[in-house]
Amino acid sequence: MRASRLVVLAPGLAAMAVPAPAGAVPVLAPHRAVYDLALANASDRSGVTGLAGRMVYEFNGSACEGYTVTFRFVTRIDTREISRVTDQQTTTFEEGDGNLFTFVTKSFVDQSLDKEVRGTATSSPQGLTVDLTRPDIQQIELQATQFPTQHLIEMIDKASAGAKFYETTLFDGSEDANEVMTTTVVVGKPAAAKSNDPELAVLDTLSKDDFWPVDIAYFGEPDEETEPGEELPQYRLSFKLHANGLTRDLIMDYGDFTIAGKLVDLALFEPAKPCN
Repeated sequence: MRASRLVVLAPGLAAMAVPAPAGAVPVLAPHRAVYDLALANASDRSGVTGLAGRMVYEFNGSACEGYTVTFRFVTRIDTREISRVTDQQTTTFEEGDGNLFTFVTKSFVDQSLDKEVRGTATSSPQGLTVDLTRPDIQQIELQATQFPTQHLIEMIDKASAGAKFYETTLFDGSEDANEVMTTTVVVGKPAAAKSNDPELAVLDTLSKDDFWPVDIAYFGEPDEETEPGEELPQYRLSFKLHANGLTRDLIMDYGDFTIAGKLVDLALFEPAKPCN
């Protein structure tokens, strides 16, 4: 399960963009968001009979200071044979100009460390250089791309401009931190929250804001045997995107099973100081 792929939306999971002049970079509010996770559906092939968990995401920083994200994704997964607890803990830092990205991800299974990936990615017009220190020391050269916060900012800008579909790329340091993902983004028509929306109580004053329904598909590097246009996404993420940057009502589709994430707590911290 590519739980780490959720870091793609980390700055937007419960970020609130402060109004800014047209063309300016959105200012995302420091905050902590908590989501309850539950199994939405599962195929017989998956073997999954039950799933429950919690996701906690904390965002701090600004365009001038850089963006720091701490993210924890804990699930108990039941199958016909066993039940296990997985715990993924990720910390990232992204420079405000999008040129540097550092990441540390530790994955635990039943409280035992299963995997650690640690490194730094540097972006330039010529390409992306990834220097890993865990699990092994190595340097990887990849195509030029963007990092998670820039990916989110692009999404907000595209949705605000009325875009319905676009394709872009992303490096988020997930899995083995050795590939650039291609993402296709579909943006629906703006809509208002319904009176029975289960997240209204947490949204408070934001409950009256319109949102766009958004669906993102993530594709890895194509297999040599796969014909162009026949690639299947490794993972899909659907959510409600508000004009102020709030992202909620998550649906995480891993192919054989799907997880629903509902926002249950939101704390906004002291706003970042304006850049000089």
